[in-house]
Amino acid sequence: MSRVVKIGIIGAGSAQFSMDLVKDLCLTQGLRGSRVCFMDVDSDRLEIVRRLAVRYADEMGAKLDFDSTTVRDSCLQDASFILNTAYAKGHDHEWKMREIGAGHGYYYDGAQLGDYYQLKLSLDIARQMESLCPDAWYVQMANPVFNCTTLVSRETGLRTVGLCHGHHGVRNIARTIGLDPDRVAFQAPGFNHNIWLTHLAVDGDDAYPLLDQWIRTKAEAYWESHVPENTHDCGMSRAAVHLYRMYGLFPVGDTLRRVGGGPNVGCTVHRGEWWLHTDFDTKKRWFGEPWGGPDTVKARRWFDRQLRDRIAEYAKLAADSRARLAEALGEEKSEEQIIPIIDCLLNGKTGTFQVNVLNRGAVCGIPADVAVEVPAVVSGRGIQPIHVGALPSKVLIECLLPHWVDMERNLLAFKTGDRSILLWNVLDSHQTRSLEQAQAVLEELLAMPGHEEMARHFQYPADWPRPSDA
Repeated sequence: MSRVVKIGIIGAGSAQFSMDLVKDLCLTQGLRGSRVCFMDVDSDRLEIVRRLAVRYADEMGAKLDFDSTTVRDSCLQDASFILNTAYAKGHDHEWKMREIGAGHGYYYDGAQLGDYYQLKLSLDIARQMESLCPDAWYVQMANPVFNCTTLVSRETGLRTVGLCHGHHGVRNIARTIGLDPDRVAFQAPGFNHNIWLTHLAVDGDDAYPLLDQWIRTKAEAYWESHVPENTHDCGMSRAAVHLYRMYGLFPVGDTLRRVGGGPNVGCTVHRGEWWLHTDFDTKKRWFGEPWGGPDTVKARRWFDRQLRDRIAEYAKLAADSRARLAEALGEEKSEEQIIPIIDCLLNGKTGTFQVNVLNRGAVCGIPADVAVEVPAVVSGRGIQPIHVGALPSKVLIECLLPHWVDMERNLLAFKTGDRSILLWNVLDSHQTRSLEQAQAVLEELLAMPGHEEMARHFQYPADWPRPSDA
């Protein structure tokens, strides 16, 4: 028997994700009749998403109700699931921060401020939920999933889970070495953007030897000839094999971008594997032509242009009442996990998914109150993480524990407002050459328009010297 629920999406103006969710809902019989509330501060993009959703559901014969609002309370009221997909400052603001960093000698995201606005948004939403829908699930889907999921889980009593796409990188690994992804089983635990392939099997047999064989016999030819489909298509790059040789397990998805990474919404490395990220030519060598992976100026321009083009395409579809949306958007489910998870939680089904939840013994050597990314069984009983045991000591000590410490420092800065922690973050960058350089970029970043609240929040301790006197 299907369950009728209210699903709220914060940051719904991100048209691609919202439409993937709408498609999945329309194709999930057990959630017919449910209500979706789209919330965003951009009313124009919000209206585009709502109109497309109504028309797509009508074409598919799915009984679903859609509404939209720019008021967060209205979205949260009486909801059963709240999906936070919002990026508080946006990509244009990111560009301005990078330009300031470049003026002080920092490449791409070499100088980082941390996640103040994302953490504050996540915690504000969660605390509102405790008043308006205390029994609802809070689903963290916006970066940084690791930091925000840990914070919300610690600070509130909500049922909380974080979701990401990175584990889908296993399917690319399988295809590249000649395996059918649908016949492959895997396990890739760790932290979000820091997961490692502990098990890879095809039809029950260990497939790691096939991966090793591919590296020995085909990798060089692949690196010379591979034309990436997008900026993130670097999961089998020289960098991936290099990290495999360094740590003994193959990195999956965004692990390539943030091994031991620093506290930032983006995933550029802060301290770990800096030698892969020193400049554009180096990144192209390790991650491939033409973009050098997703974290370069050239890659980001392409990515941002794709986002703008997609929004423009959706706006055109919304304005054309004759367009058949099922044809334009497709009639197959996406790879997003959230709707199948909701279906399992509500409708007596059971499935295994890759989730981010507090550890509580799932990964050995990690504190219980830290969010880990692990496989979990999802059913009417809730989300039960699978005990995956211990990762190799090299992975734990050189990759996971530094990432955990970075996360804790970021949360400590957020909670205490200690500006000296932000300074330490910049000083820890491999691109920093002096205390004066770090102080100068930090102060200019905090003084830029849009950072007024953060600049007030972060102050040096009372006995701390002024930057010019330190």
